[in-house]
Amino acid sequence: MTRIKCCGMTRIGDALLAVRLGADAIGLVFSARSKRQVTLAQARGIVVALPPFVATVALFMDDEASLVRQVLDEVRPMLLQFHGDESDGWCAQFGHPFLKAIAMGEGAAALPRLRDYPHATGLLLDGHAAGEAGGSGKAFDWSLLPGGLAQPLILAGGLHAGNVGDAVRTARPWAVDVASGVESAPGIKDPARLKAFIRAVRTVDAE
Repeated sequence: MTRIKCCGMTRIGDALLAVRLGADAIGLVFSARSKRQVTLAQARGIVVALPPFVATVALFMDDEASLVRQVLDEVRPMLLQFHGDESDGWCAQFGHPFLKAIAMGEGAAALPRLRDYPHATGLLLDGHAAGEAGGSGKAFDWSLLPGGLAQPLILAGGLHAGNVGDAVRTARPWAVDVASGVESAPGIKDPARLKAFIRAVRTVDAE
């Protein structure tokens, strides 16, 4: 079954709705470069409200190590996610499971970077260009996803209810990650879009 992560959560109600509809993970963005940035207090409120067995993911992009440690101490996410130019060693220094986002905006030229993060729990392939923030709503050629990698692949970038079914059929990723595709505004999730997105993924899983 394809796992589903709903990223860029800023409100408790949106996070709880996503979980009730079938989301497996909730993403919280701490990078000041994002329109979906949450405070520590917002993040703690969301995490405390979540029911058991829902993964929480804290997202950073070239942020200070001190911020990552503060989030680990005060929010206690299950996973870290790094979207910038962080090296494998830098990401691994916290001794905590992490995902590394790979910018796929340049297409096949980005594929060698998939081998640069052996300590990552999984690799998130996003549609933006290198150096850009995630959540841009840009897709990439899903057929580029390679097989045979040791780490699970998470598909992101430009996904919405109208295309996520084709994306899952084409790439067969471990998980999909959505933010802008289920929003009415940055950080504000739309209930109808959330429901349609998750239903589309589960429809393909049932085929």
